[in-house]
Amino acid sequence: MTGKVKVAIIGSGNIGTDLMIKVMRNSQLLEMSAMVGVDPQSDGLARAARLGVTTTAEGLDGLLKLDLFNDIDIVFDATSAGAHKRHNDVLQQHGVQVIDLTPAAIGPYVIPAINLEAENATNMNMVTCGGQATIPMVAAVSRVAKVHYAEIVASIASKSAGPGTRANIDEFTETTRSAIETLGGATRGKAIIVLNPAEPPLIMRDTVFVLSDLADQQAIEDSIARMVASVQAYVPGYRLKQKVQFDVISPDQPLNVPGLGLKHGLKTSVFLEVEGAAHYLPAYAGNLDIMTSAALACADMMARRRIAAGIARGHKEAA
Repeated sequence: MTGKVKVAIIGSGNIGTDLMIKVMRNSQLLEMSAMVGVDPQSDGLARAARLGVTTTAEGLDGLLKLDLFNDIDIVFDATSAGAHKRHNDVLQQHGVQVIDLTPAAIGPYVIPAINLEAENATNMNMVTCGGQATIPMVAAVSRVAKVHYAEIVASIASKSAGPGTRANIDEFTETTRSAIETLGGATRGKAIIVLNPAEPPLIMRDTVFVLSDLADQQAIEDSIARMVASVQAYVPGYRLKQKVQFDVISPDQPLNVPGLGLKHGLKTSVFLEVEGAAHYLPAYAGNLDIMTSAALACADMMARRRIAAGIARGHKEAA
């Protein structure tokens, strides 16, 4: 089969619009079929219409009414954790694969640099922006040593945090913490997000603290460098802000880790910066860019599998 796989995006805000442009500019396997919103005046719907993409301002119900819906194989959900449950329930009934850019965490967590090829669920969750940026670093340390505790701090420009992000702060912290443990390999995780009101807006910055068993520091540094390169393959603006730092925590001066008690070992500190590609969003909004880039990588993988299996385009009707 040689055709592209048709996709739709629910959510015509900043994330959905940036994702649409990435699909149209960067993907060789995906065809942008429909942009779905609820605000007829949204810039995302207007931009989609100018680009020749079918639009509806009637939400998921409007998408279901479109004649082209039966040919759509993948739907990105860029709305909210609360709305995603219904969206997913309905789309699963129609055999559509869903890529979830909300913190709803219904499907398995997917971070392309860690487990993209290993997952093939009908709903894949992109964790959170902070999770996409920081959990690869936790996983890089886990490849070398047992990680007892990992704490991440994601600092983003306040201007890059739209209503969806602000409404899902609690879900952000819980979903990211869970993924630190599930994908990062930490026994215990913690996530913090900071909305920075500075002007001009600052590029996304992330700090990762990892407490592990003692291990070869060069081996950890090399593992981190390889992981950074893996993320850069789909997020070119992802980079280390400074050299990885190490501190040996001795048994006679252990750290009190919440939930784990007194622990000693090796503390690894990683400092990151994520600059966006500025397709639609400003370059400082690396937090949004890393989500759309990860979602695009996930969809491209889904498309490769569908094309190889010969089940893309109209497969629901054939079934």
